[in-house]
Amino acid sequence: MRHRSRPLLALGALIAAPGLVGAKDESSTHVQITVTGLRSHDGVVRACMTDDSQHFPRCRDDADSHRVVVRADEPLMLDFGQVAPGRYAIALLHDENGNGTADRAAFMIPREGYGFSRDARVRMGPPSFEAAAFEVGPAPVRQTIRMRYML
Repeated sequence: MRHRSRPLLALGALIAAPGLVGAKDESSTHVQITVTGLRSHDGVVRACMTDDSQHFPRCRDDADSHRVVVRADEPLMLDFGQVAPGRYAIALLHDENGNGTADRAAFMIPREGYGFSRDARVRMGPPSFEAAAFEVGPAPVRQTIRMRYML
């Protein structure tokens, strides 16, 4: 469910409690991902975490997504910082040439590495949001995602 699903209720809550605007959400928690299996230290690893199934795995147009870009070094830890409770999925790209896109070979086969939360497998395309989705609650979230390469 999107956090924007009840805009009038959210607006009403902000009007009723103006002191809360800008306050830290005490219910948020840390999300950290360990990435394994990089085939090289070239380029960067791009990560995107979204709670919107319509924008997964390409959450480029999701203004509410959480994004991290780090140098491709091992051990590699991605820190999404404080995240509000909800159901999220993460997509990773090992952008080895640093051009900002997922390069593809013939038949749309990825040339660069990829990975998904819950280590969801790829079968004839990226996994569904549900296959990669995980819950963020009050406890910190830590996952390991293995980078995969087809070429």
